[in-house]
Amino acid sequence: MSLHPEWGFVVIEGAHIADIASFYTEINKVYMAGENWKIGSLDGFDDLLYGGFGKLQDAKKHTIIWRDIAHSRAALGVTTTLAYYQEKLAANSPFNHTYFQQKLADLQAGKGQTYFDIVAEIIQSHPKIDWIY
Repeated sequence: MSLHPEWGFVVIEGAHIADIASFYTEINKVYMAGENWKIGSLDGFDDLLYGGFGKLQDAKKHTIIWRDIAHSRAALGVTTTLAYYQEKLAANSPFNHTYFQQKLADLQAGKGQTYFDIVAEIIQSHPKIDWIY
């Protein structure tokens, strides 16, 4: 796939991603420079890809070039996702415990999505986004 000259693009450096926090650090670096607020959740990432702010302010189409994706896939894999779900299930957590308990059980049974899988699904759900890895 070649880059269309009128489309915007970003390069995500997968080697910079070691966990969920560093994923958002990388996303904010490439998409949110110049904004006075940052992305920090899956919902926020999904909203970002719809456009209207950050690097996608006026984009009609957009390409994500994701280098070292295998590193990111491992960093946002089962271990990271288990910790993410367990955090959502903490005693004073405001999140839907039934939902996250099921997500945790699915992952432990080998049939659930990792954090990386969820990010990939979000990217693929946006028809104006092309993804090169």
